[in-house]
Amino acid sequence: MAKRTKARRTTKKAARGRRAGFWRTAANSDRHELYELAVQEVVSECDFIDRAYKAVRGRTPSLLREDFCGTAKACTEWVRRRAGNRAIGVDLDRSVLAWGERRHRAHLPAATAARIEIRNENVLTVRTEPADVVVAMNFSYFIFKERARLVEYFRRVFAGLADDGVLICDAYGGSQAHAEVEEERSVDGFTYVWHQAHYNPITGDVRNHIHFRFPDGSEMKRAFTYEWRLWSLPEIKDAMREAGFVNPTVYWEGTDHRSGSGNGRFRPSTRGEACEGWIAYLVAEKPRAKRAARVRK
Repeated sequence: MAKRTKARRTTKKAARGRRAGFWRTAANSDRHELYELAVQEVVSECDFIDRAYKAVRGRTPSLLREDFCGTAKACTEWVRRRAGNRAIGVDLDRSVLAWGERRHRAHLPAATAARIEIRNENVLTVRTEPADVVVAMNFSYFIFKERARLVEYFRRVFAGLADDGVLICDAYGGSQAHAEVEEERSVDGFTYVWHQAHYNPITGDVRNHIHFRFPDGSEMKRAFTYEWRLWSLPEIKDAMREAGFVNPTVYWEGTDHRSGSGNGRFRPSTRGEACEGWIAYLVAEKPRAKRAARVRK
């Protein structure tokens, strides 16, 4: 599912592509590039990370850990924005990490690239330097279908955070999230298709595909497939608390009342709209360690 705020921006991109006479096809396109164009908004995500962390900690974070990082594009954006920023990317897929190295990190100045550490490891077992912020975006942690495993993951994140660290992730839902449907959106010279192929209301299991369709009629079918559990916001917040986090807060997207779509502004909220589709951020804090009281002898 794509963020509601993307539709307007990507429509403009598509128009520019048509004017330039550039047409993508399934044969000449790369699925990772298409995914980044259609799904990822690393600039706005890093803006949100800065804003949310400062709201709860009163300062700007510097060390980011991106779990399920894929091409580690967010890591790349993070180190670009401030000279003191560092990033750790963690992912099991060696091939997609290598793609990100060629496409993104290889083009950074050497001093900037040196501030990115890539770990080809499992997020459930990796041990890293304590981070200011750990992020799990694009619903990647939905891969943990059992509650015990989800809590285990959050506990691992908890252990991997600095004493005043923060966990940030996103989630999706709404009435249409439980339907078996396809959603199309025009991007830059191609059509992004989010296909909810299967939903089991007893287990909450979902199978989602991403397809890409092109003006010449060709299609990159099932470019990506996700076997997830569709977790609700209360379930995620409860799992965060059980893992030791405090103040798990939902940042709900506001509505553009002219179009009825999201306006791209996410604010802390305890009340959301019962709409067909929504995307929200969750921010959970690791409680600061209490200083031991001095004992006089």
